[in-house]
Amino acid sequence: MTALDLAQLPAWLGSLFWSLGRVSGLCLVAPVFSSTVIPARIRVGVVVVLSLVLAPLAPTTIDPLSGAGVATLAGQVVIGAMVGFVLKLVFEAVSFGGELVAQSMSLGFAQVVSPGAGQSTVLSQFYLLLVTLLFLVMDGHLQLIALLADSFHALPPGTPAVSANALHAVVAFGTELFAGAVRVALPAMTSLLVVNIGFAAISRAAPSMNLFAVGFPITVSLGFIALWLSLRSLPGAFQALQGDAWSLMRELMGS
Repeated sequence: MTALDLAQLPAWLGSLFWSLGRVSGLCLVAPVFSSTVIPARIRVGVVVVLSLVLAPLAPTTIDPLSGAGVATLAGQVVIGAMVGFVLKLVFEAVSFGGELVAQSMSLGFAQVVSPGAGQSTVLSQFYLLLVTLLFLVMDGHLQLIALLADSFHALPPGTPAVSANALHAVVAFGTELFAGAVRVALPAMTSLLVVNIGFAAISRAAPSMNLFAVGFPITVSLGFIALWLSLRSLPGAFQALQGDAWSLMRELMGS
């Protein structure tokens, strides 16, 4: 190895470290990339490959073995994690919408064990699976990698990682978790509300009728019909939530 190569070694290591930190922070939080269903070896391989590909985009003169280098590496992890967290909120909003629909259909007791979210309802997992497929079909994973690559030009290593405005924007976007869940679940919940109002009228007209025995199967049956009809609105609601998330992520990345 020549003296020129030895002189360039800290710069090469620095570029690899900054890229590895930003990619690792993103893949620790972002949907699909952080899924525990995917084997750990594959996830680590994806992180390493992306880091090697993006390393030439992160040149810097900071020594990676110095105190400033450690602080810079921590900043890159925070930047990637913030972007992944914003996108994670979109998927959690859809999952929470599935929870609301399940409660309206009296399926709240139908719990399953999710590797990523612990106990959740079947409808929540169904909604989450649908939007994950939509995200992949719409090349969302490729857009996320492209945004990460562009961020090294707009927000190079060494710049402040987190500002007060960025934190405020991320916290404010947290309200989309509830607003997005209502947007996803509103069509089915509205239909089931009409069904429950009908049962209330029947209970007043025939107080002796056992509505629990009669109403439960009717609510579940009509709930599945309402769910089937309301699935048409799911792609539009998910796309609207995703559009807001992409705007915020580009703002955080300085694009």
